[in-house]
Amino acid sequence: MPTTITVCDTCKRNSWDPARDPRTDGEKLADLVEQAAIGTEGVTVRRHSCLMGCDHGCNIAIQADGKLNYVLGRFEPDQDSAEGIVGYAALHAQSDSGQVPYRSWPQAIKGHFVARLPVLPTPAEAE
Repeated sequence: MPTTITVCDTCKRNSWDPARDPRTDGEKLADLVEQAAIGTEGVTVRRHSCLMGCDHGCNIAIQADGKLNYVLGRFEPDQDSAEGIVGYAALHAQSDSGQVPYRSWPQAIKGHFVARLPVLPTPAEAE
């Protein structure tokens, strides 16, 4: 099962000015993440409108079935952020549990974690 990067395409950082650029900061980050992910094995990207983390924009989620899931925020919509996000997602995809050792994290994602979500139980475990 691939790791999916979900990018909030409606995020607007405090510095966003629609007069300068009508595209939201989230749209800009999504474009960059999609480009950075091309050819990255085990990683897919999707856009979603509003991850409800407006105080932490730009926001993304790293998700995969049966693994720990993460919400990250406070990203600049730039190439360094996009490459760090994709690099971390690739490591998440390679991990059986979704946990990635800190020493392996790309520098660009350090300090951006907002939440870690536990693995959902399978239907058999929930009974």
